[in-house]
Amino acid sequence: MSANEDQEMELEALRSIYEGDESFRELSPVSFQYRIGENGDPKAFLIEISWTETYPQTPPIISMNAFFNNTISSAVKQSILAKLQEAVEVNLGTAMTYTLFEYAKDNKDQFMENHQPVNSTIPISGIISVETPNTAPSSKKKEKKEQLSKAQKRKLADKTDHKGELPRGWNWVDVVKVYNTCILGFETLLSVYHQIMKFISFIFFFPLNL
Repeated sequence: MSANEDQEMELEALRSIYEGDESFRELSPVSFQYRIGENGDPKAFLIEISWTETYPQTPPIISMNAFFNNTISSAVKQSILAKLQEAVEVNLGTAMTYTLFEYAKDNKDQFMENHQPVNSTIPISGIISVETPNTAPSSKKKEKKEQLSKAQKRKLADKTDHKGELPRGWNWVDVVKVYNTCILGFETLLSVYHQIMKFISFIFFFPLNL
C-alpha cells in the first residue's frame, strides 16, 4: 500500500474518532491540531502534526509554534517535542497521529511540570477557538453524535492494523447467515400456505362428505 493510501485510511479514522471533539482541528487533509487541556487551563498546550509525502514511513512534522502556546517557555516546548519525537521513533511506519495526541493527553501533567507562564497580554481562554474549517453558518444545530469512549477510539484506530490497512474481509457479508435466514423465512411462508389451503379445503369440501 502506498503512502497516500495509508494516509487516506488514517484520515478517515481520525475524522471518525474525533468527530464532535472541540479540541481537534483538521487544518488540511495532512495537517492537524489538538488542544491538550481545556481553554483557561494555564497548563493547556496545542500540538500540530503535519504529514510529509512519505508519512508514515518517515516521521511527521510536530510543531508547538501556534499562538496558543505563547505563554509556554521555549525550554518546556523543546522538552515536550523531544518526548513526542521518542514516541515517533517507536511508532515509525505506522499510523501514529492518534497515538501521539493520546500520549500527550495522558502525560500532560508530566510534560508541563516545569512550566512557568511567560508574560502575555492575551489570556489563554481568548487565544483559540477550535472550529471545523469551512463550516457554513446554519440556523439549526446538527444533532451531536454520541462520543466514542477511549477504548472505542483505540479499537477504531487499530482497525488499520497500524499500517492504515483494514483487514481482508472486515466488511464482507456472512453468506451462510443470509442463506439460513432466507431458508427459514421461506419455510415459514410455506407452512402458513399449507395451513391456509387446509382451511379452505375444509370449508368447501367438508359439507360434501356429510
